[in-house]
Amino acid sequence: MSDTAANVNAAETEYEPVVGMECHAELLTNSKMFCGCRNEFGGEPNTRCCPVCTGMPGALPVMNIQAVEHVMRTAIALNCSINPHAKFDRKNYYYPDLPKGYQISEYDIPIGVTGWLDIEVNGQPKRIHIRRVHLEEDTGKLFHVAGDESFVDLNRSGVPLMEIVTDFPPDIQSAEEGREYLTRLRSILTYIGVCDGKMEEGSLRCEPNVSVRPVGSNTFGTKTEIKNLNSFRSVYKGIEFETQRQAELLRKGERVVQETRGWNDTRQVTFSQRSKEGEEEYRYFPEPDLVPLHINEDWIERVRASMPELPDARRARFISEFALPPYDAGILTDTRAVADYFEETARLCGDAKTTSNWVMGDLAKLLNASGTEIGASPITPAALAEMIGLITDGTISGKIAKQLIEEMYATGGSPKTIVEEKGWKTIKDSGAVLAAVEKVFAANPNIITDIKVKGLVGKRGFLVGQVMRETQGKADPGEVNRLIDEKLAD
Repeated sequence: MSDTAANVNAAETEYEPVVGMECHAELLTNSKMFCGCRNEFGGEPNTRCCPVCTGMPGALPVMNIQAVEHVMRTAIALNCSINPHAKFDRKNYYYPDLPKGYQISEYDIPIGVTGWLDIEVNGQPKRIHIRRVHLEEDTGKLFHVAGDESFVDLNRSGVPLMEIVTDFPPDIQSAEEGREYLTRLRSILTYIGVCDGKMEEGSLRCEPNVSVRPVGSNTFGTKTEIKNLNSFRSVYKGIEFETQRQAELLRKGERVVQETRGWNDTRQVTFSQRSKEGEEEYRYFPEPDLVPLHINEDWIERVRASMPELPDARRARFISEFALPPYDAGILTDTRAVADYFEETARLCGDAKTTSNWVMGDLAKLLNASGTEIGASPITPAALAEMIGLITDGTISGKIAKQLIEEMYATGGSPKTIVEEKGWKTIKDSGAVLAAVEKVFAANPNIITDIKVKGLVGKRGFLVGQVMRETQGKADPGEVNRLIDEKLAD
């Protein structure tokens, strides 16, 4: 083949991404990984640190067992095997937010190995294999200000940090799959209570390793790492951009450089940060100040027994037990808090589908508008169940219920009390409803003619709406429809 033909072929080649994922989750413990400093987000810089987490000479680490068990819980949830013997290692590198000059991590014998997480994209299931789940400590945080100055805050230094790494060769082959993997992983971590999943606070961070190859090829290209992505959107956009960037380089006959790249969310592009280190550059060696971990079967079973129902299992149960559509079950089990709220409400009122509609609809809208998590909702599951009961027994109409839930959210009041005070009970007096129907018929003779003479039955809904408006939404809808039909039949 001539050089010209080869160049033409390269320019026309279609490429696909191959993506490995490294996800870091800060663990929900009271104290840091190797010292007694409080593990908490934010606060005045450098107020939650001590000689251990600032790397002072002579300071010795003491292992946080709760953090170890959080990693064990995660390994179990991700179908991993747990090593009976695990150890900590020193990962040596210099960076201004790492005062010791090394990070205590796990290298060749991590706690969890060889697991998987199942995802679904466009209705197609796929298994993403997990290589390892290991435990380490977080670094501090740099703040860059105007000019050439930077400041370091060591409050985060030493916070328990879990890393979850997908297997090689990678299973993820699109930006959609990468986003869905992170979505499912976050759901599992929050369900089992090991991480709060607050990506905007850096509690969960993702680093995709992206390479491209010709479609249909089994080879692997040079990978680049996109550092510290903290939203589902940035993961999707970052993988998508890097795929296009690398493909364009190869089409032009240029090469992809193995490096660490950052993500500019404003410009929606990656940018070069530094060349990517190899494992040998970290000069790993066993941490001399910590004894190895010995994890026996009794310990594993105690942790396993404390595990809650996981999202996939709960989703399947909501479909089978409550007869919910798969879409509803998926939305309602996205977080444990929403699933708990729905299930308690559904059991109290006995109507799962109606509960689902209100939780996913009006209640979600109110929560989103006020930036409130469902666990802090002023409407309790018992109150929502009571409101649904008022609809079911005909005390209020669906239209009034929409006003009622807003009043309940604003005041935290009892639905029955609000209905009494507002006079929102359904009008069950047939005479009063008939009077409203007759008034609407008298005011709209043209509509009546269109329905009765021209057969434009679609306009019947207008009459129903006008009667409900006349009665301020308090008329019994069934009675309204019955009386309108009788009048139209005259």
